[in-house]
Amino acid sequence: MAAVALIVAAGRGSRAGDGSPKQYRSLAGKPVLTRTLEAFLRHPKVGKTLVVIHPDDRDLYRRSIAVLPEGLSERLMPVAYGGETRQDSVRNGLEALSGLAPSSVLVHDAARPFVSGALIDRAVEAAEEWGAAVPGVAVTDTIKVVGPRSEVVSTPDRASLRAVQTPQAFDFASLLAAHRKATAADQRNFTDDGALAEWAGLTVHVFEGDSLNTKLTQAFDFPEAERRLRGLSMNYVTRFGTGFDVHAFGEGDHVWLGGIRVPHDRGAVAHSDGDVILHALTDAVLGALADGDIGTHFPPSDPQWRGASSDRFLAHAVALVQARGGLIDHLDATLLCEKPRLGPYREAMRQRIAEIAGLRLDQVSMKATTTERLGFTGRSEGIAAQAAATVRLPEPPREAPHES
Repeated sequence: MAAVALIVAAGRGSRAGDGSPKQYRSLAGKPVLTRTLEAFLRHPKVGKTLVVIHPDDRDLYRRSIAVLPEGLSERLMPVAYGGETRQDSVRNGLEALSGLAPSSVLVHDAARPFVSGALIDRAVEAAEEWGAAVPGVAVTDTIKVVGPRSEVVSTPDRASLRAVQTPQAFDFASLLAAHRKATAADQRNFTDDGALAEWAGLTVHVFEGDSLNTKLTQAFDFPEAERRLRGLSMNYVTRFGTGFDVHAFGEGDHVWLGGIRVPHDRGAVAHSDGDVILHALTDAVLGALADGDIGTHFPPSDPQWRGASSDRFLAHAVALVQARGGLIDHLDATLLCEKPRLGPYREAMRQRIAEIAGLRLDQVSMKATTTERLGFTGRSEGIAAQAAATVRLPEPPREAPHES
């Protein structure tokens, strides 16, 4: 049967800075993982694709595959869940594929969204020819081996050195056996499958990699990736939107604010979960798109939204931005109430909003104020929030003036 692809997407990506794991962050209007998956799901020599995710990322994963072009998700297998290390995650994915018994498997990092069809071609051919192969690119810098006191120990001949990438290509049964052998021997320190295969006694070959097949690792990798995808000639217009929401207090013992359940002696009277912060943010994003308001997209007269979690509303607005090739630069919200106090929950709310919108933490601002006991919020009759969103959208090309 055709080769299968195993996409490793269970990492936390801590070196990429605050915010959602890097594989779920937006890159030129699409999550990184979505771009990576498209390359494999479109490829005629890849039969099925399995993604290994962190158990906490199920919602992020669902949102990533929801924006795949129509029909592509049919080639996706149910997810597998990662382990403590990348090695554990790959083994879990291989075990999940064992019932399918493919002839070969391509193991690829989710954070390499620039993988080309030609590179996948070479990987499939390398798996068939050698049974264990990794893509490599020539090293252009001089490499030094240093000792414990930073002294140079040796200078390898760079002509024989290669920087290794993914997708790494293997005979499926051989790689699964190598992983099982490493687990049985409690060998858990391999950072790539080529090294594990070498340890297990397989001869690993190197095929031609691709210098453009870069991995997104640090926070500064993302702006450069944006420039690559968009092209320096692309023009963008900045749009600014605002939102406001209010709910009366009623019976209850908590309120939902910024996607967080906050204990309180009252509850919000609302058709959905009454999260005024997420409602205001949703309207702000929709305002920046000039695309109606939350009531337009989620009418309160529709019973399907009764008691609905408001993260669905904000995620929908974010998806609309992505569908237009846009980027959300910043979200800002202000809570208006006497109680509950925002302070103990502020950072959890910022983190949750960043997760929903696929943003870094520094792209989300959260504030609160009282109204000096004036008005309905001052009398603790209800709660309100106002919000702002800054969005960049591709600027339509202007028609050249007609000559008379």
